[in-house]
Amino acid sequence: MRRYMRVRFVCLLLGFGSVFYVFIQLAASLDSQNGWVSKKSQHRSTLLTGENVVGRAAASKGPANQHRNSRCMNLSVSFWNPYWRLPSGVCGLNCFWESAFRFIIRRPNSSDSVKELAEAMHLAVVACGDRLEETMTMIKSAVIFSIKFLEFHIFAEHELHLKFQETLNTWPLQYHSKFNYKLYNITFPSENAAEWKKLFKPCASQRLFLPIILKDVDSLLYVDTDILFLQPVDEIWSFLKEFNSTQIAAMAPEHEEPRIGWYNRFARHPYYGKTGINSGVMLMNMTRIREKYFKNDMTTARLKWEEILMPLLKKYKLNITWGDQDLLNIIFHYNPESLFIFPCHWNYRPDHCIYGSNCKTAEEKGIFILHGNRGVYHDEKQPAFRAVYEAIVKYKFGDDPFHFLLYPLENNLLQTTHTYCGRVQNLFTKQLQKSIQKIQDTIPRVR
Repeated sequence: MRRYMRVRFVCLLLGFGSVFYVFIQLAASLDSQNGWVSKKSQHRSTLLTGENVVGRAAASKGPANQHRNSRCMNLSVSFWNPYWRLPSGVCGLNCFWESAFRFIIRRPNSSDSVKELAEAMHLAVVACGDRLEETMTMIKSAVIFSIKFLEFHIFAEHELHLKFQETLNTWPLQYHSKFNYKLYNITFPSENAAEWKKLFKPCASQRLFLPIILKDVDSLLYVDTDILFLQPVDEIWSFLKEFNSTQIAAMAPEHEEPRIGWYNRFARHPYYGKTGINSGVMLMNMTRIREKYFKNDMTTARLKWEEILMPLLKKYKLNITWGDQDLLNIIFHYNPESLFIFPCHWNYRPDHCIYGSNCKTAEEKGIFILHGNRGVYHDEKQPAFRAVYEAIVKYKFGDDPFHFLLYPLENNLLQTTHTYCGRVQNLFTKQLQKSIQKIQDTIPRVR
């Protein structure tokens, strides 16, 4: 009986090997029919070094490389788009291997990877309507420059989920080892969902509920979709270590110059400090937020985060203009000891240069985070902001960032000197140049 089982096992093993061999030969024949075949040794070394065998950067010349890009890069293999669901004739052997190894690389199980995930920087964004490209450009800027592993929490309307997956999965394999992402539906308390969703802009108030929804996340950086990182996320993440025992969140002032401030001139509700705060870049210790009891002007009792939001909206909804940002201003007006303020160059907006430069720390150090609010990335009102956005959109992963990002941007900024923001064009590239120099030797080269 034991001998019979051994023979049966050997037969099964040989049968499986034969089927696998036939499959490989068939896949290889598909590749050769389309004009290119990878060498076995080259393919194996590519898998070990993490290089993407499917396509090289645009700098690679020749029809074979172009065809390779069109066949595999445009219809990338992923967890949601596995090899066996691709249309026939799209890919052969190489895409099969990419399908197998991409999932392993993006979700490793080694002890080093567990440690990496534990130390990950968590970044959240909320995207609705036509904000897909803007959001992807923000994520791209974060991935290009950051050093530590990034965990993205993307809150989006359900119809955008597939588009996010398709776009992120076309990025080169090497860059997928730098981040992970999770997609969430837009979620509000059921009894007041409609009211929250239409507050200020569609879905914008979702950020208020992040501490409640992401219960397992200790700290989080929330950014608007129109944010661009010109500095590694690691740098702003390090502010968490500078919080004192009472501070739970960090934001930048809404204005540096009170004479052009909005809150101090027009607000009909309490606000933080002299000119209010801007919530487009908000660093949070969410564990502390969930634990804190907040002072307020509605009751003598202190309220927890989930208890204070709806009463605030009911009291001030006829007096607020900027929606959730106004509610945050009210909360921190009564709890100023809980807020850490970082300088304006961490949330640099058109207001900092539209009437002349008024962000002194940006003049000294350059812009670290660019915030293109009021749609300036998509119109001609502030061409300097649009030039930075378009430079990052056009930059291709793996290309030399000096020659394909910084230098073209500097040339385009020269065409913006007819505006006040364009006259301080050096602020837009000062820190960017340092960031590129810092990560130059670590940029994965796409082949």
